[in-house]
Amino acid sequence: MIHQKLINPANIVVVGGSDNPDSPGGKILENLQNHSYKGEIYVVNPKKKRIKNLPVYNNVSELPGNVDLAIIAIAAKYVEETVKILTEQKNTKAFIIISAGFSDTGDKGRQLEKRIVAQIEKHGGSLLGPNNIGLINRYYAGVFTTPVPDLSPDGVDMISGSGATAVFIMEAAMTIGLRFNSVWSVGNSAQIGVEEVLAYLDEQHRPDSPKIKLLYIESIRNPKKLLKHARSLRDKGCYIVAIKAGSSSAGSRAASSHTGALANPDSAVNALFEKAGIIRVNGRLEMIYTAAVLYYALPGGKNMAIVTHAGGPAVMLTDVLEKNGLKVPELKDVKLQTLKERLFPGSSVANPIDFLATGTASQLDDILNTLISGVDSIDGIAVIFGSPGLFRVYEVYDVLAKHIRNSKLPVFPILPSVVNVADEITHFHGKGFPGFTDEVLFGQALTNAYRQTRLPLPALQSQPEPVRQSLSLKNFKGYLPNRKVYELLKNYDFPVVQQQIFKDVLQALTYAQKHFPVVMKVVGPLHKSDVGGVKLNIDNEEDFKNAFKALMKIDQAKGVMIQEQKQGLELFAGVKKEPGFGHLILFGAGGIYVEVFKDFKTVIAPVDKSYILTKIKTLQIYPLLKGIRGNQGIDIDAFAGLILKISNLVSRHPEISEMDLNPVLADEKELYIVDARIRIES
Repeated sequence: MIHQKLINPANIVVVGGSDNPDSPGGKILENLQNHSYKGEIYVVNPKKKRIKNLPVYNNVSELPGNVDLAIIAIAAKYVEETVKILTEQKNTKAFIIISAGFSDTGDKGRQLEKRIVAQIEKHGGSLLGPNNIGLINRYYAGVFTTPVPDLSPDGVDMISGSGATAVFIMEAAMTIGLRFNSVWSVGNSAQIGVEEVLAYLDEQHRPDSPKIKLLYIESIRNPKKLLKHARSLRDKGCYIVAIKAGSSSAGSRAASSHTGALANPDSAVNALFEKAGIIRVNGRLEMIYTAAVLYYALPGGKNMAIVTHAGGPAVMLTDVLEKNGLKVPELKDVKLQTLKERLFPGSSVANPIDFLATGTASQLDDILNTLISGVDSIDGIAVIFGSPGLFRVYEVYDVLAKHIRNSKLPVFPILPSVVNVADEITHFHGKGFPGFTDEVLFGQALTNAYRQTRLPLPALQSQPEPVRQSLSLKNFKGYLPNRKVYELLKNYDFPVVQQQIFKDVLQALTYAQKHFPVVMKVVGPLHKSDVGGVKLNIDNEEDFKNAFKALMKIDQAKGVMIQEQKQGLELFAGVKKEPGFGHLILFGAGGIYVEVFKDFKTVIAPVDKSYILTKIKTLQIYPLLKGIRGNQGIDIDAFAGLILKISNLVSRHPEISEMDLNPVLADEKELYIVDARIRIES
């Protein structure tokens, strides 16, 4: 889908090119000329004869010979005819349409956009846009915006669904010295979206390709493609950092089951990103700080040393690291005590290592040499060094750069004096290293990246377990009858409490007397608890008959289900089929409070047992599951096995749209499904 002529065109025509640098067409020409494009540049403008020392053609039909890439910045109503001439007469295979006025404006614009895509695809071409800022890569800067960052083979690749957001990310990144390799703005994604660009970067990846990808996503059009290529890039040693905007709970749909109510677009995105190995962040600064952390590499363990000449920032960094799972251990190595004798009086080497506002480059060199030599199993070092304005710090930053380049441990530079030593920071960035300006944002980015990159990645495929017999659900729609639910779950060896449904009280009593105490539930109403349709601990004939009579009087009652009374911790598990994403499996604390406390985790089927066990450990109720203060826990392996059975079930029956297993009662020996309902959408 991404033609090579979009990547490296031998010539480019700017349709709507101008000599006005404040217009899109003028700025595109300026950027192409100022940023090392080595091919031919043509300009189409109906009113000019020469622009920026380039020949001008009044119509695309007048262009000499074939054209590789057309960057179009004219009114939307003229674009279709322009594309038609270029594809049919000039063999143009690559298009960047800057213009707005297509699907971004409504149905009429959407139809125009579709016709343009069809015309380009008919001739085997590629389209980036419309309604975007363009593309920056090592061959050309085809954008109408500034800044255009200096590109580097070890910079990051960025793909953005929003042109303005791409600009703001670049601006913020440049202030901390983070460099780029390419910047893709997909706009309306009429043909090429975030997923297609990521697929291209995956397919073209080489050992020396950039290792960090940044994504700003407003709409995930193809979750399975995103998953496939993100996991492939992770397997190749890459990191992907992404913002997914527009996923608030306000966008979730009403649902008739507990699971359906809990599942929402944002939980689907979280589950997808976890399965893909994508590091999710919430804002631009968090994104660029995370990318810079990954540029330096992550510490191999949790122990961090902080070297500082300012106490306050070191305290704040210590707090954020400790609160988020990393450690700033007290250091007692004898080498540090010897080091202290070489520092100014009042310095501290306990960790944080504070060598005071008057600390020198040679002292920093001495400290880093000592730490890197192997003090107390330190896994990473954060250096905070600005200036109160007493002296220039070029030499300090040279020492810092030397250790960053040569250290076996990651050394993270925090350079907070953005005014006093602005020139020195620019000098430091010129060595190819980004620097963090805020210690708390750095600490949050480091801990988030450390945590997310250490999560195990679940299986992408599953091998469904054998079942007793093949069952078809294709003739059903809506909620399955209770008997069919029971039959289906037993067929997949789910641990369902033994049950029978009765309409006759005497037949029901004969059954119940063999199983007292029993639970009695109305059959018919969807939410039994809401209508008083559950009776517990029924253990005698009189109470049984009274309860049976009361349940049958409930509106829509079709019978009474009798179950043996079970005890245990209440859990829940369920499924919601989310369009595009597949089946979301939710599990956690159960009972009537499942939607109140919302202590649950979400995964995307298929999933493997080891990953499920990892997710169970992150539940708030996990201490209860293990056992606490003398109380027995539950069989956690059996709970994980239940989730695995659900994954197996929905893999074989994709027509299942919602499923609730709630409550699931569990103790140290057994686990039972007490209530279940399943919804089918064929």
